[in-house]
Amino acid sequence: MIHLTETAVQELKRLRHRYEADAPQGERVLRLGVKPSGCSGLSYSMNFEPAAHPDDQSFEFEDVRVVVDPLSMTMLSGMTLDFSEDLLGGGFRFKNPNALSTCGCGTSFAADPTAAALQS
Repeated sequence: MIHLTETAVQELKRLRHRYEADAPQGERVLRLGVKPSGCSGLSYSMNFEPAAHPDDQSFEFEDVRVVVDPLSMTMLSGMTLDFSEDLLGGGFRFKNPNALSTCGCGTSFAADPTAAALQS
């Protein structure tokens, strides 16, 4: 299961509306994923896409549909996505119980060795 805070849902609605206005091809789903990158080995990815893939897990938050591929789901299960603003601006925050460590930027993390398949 993936969790989104109310502030994250509201920001995603705002971003999706702006994205759909710029590229009017129907409503989009938000794809959350993990990719090899960053100073800790793995980083999060977020993209609006036209549709889910057949093997994706899907989660609904109000009218925001979030999809995650099976491999990324092993790293994201139990994660909470939040959005907060501070003096430097706003941003999404990933609170991931599967992360063994995170870098200072907050977007890169290290996972347990069973996740090595993502890093190769």
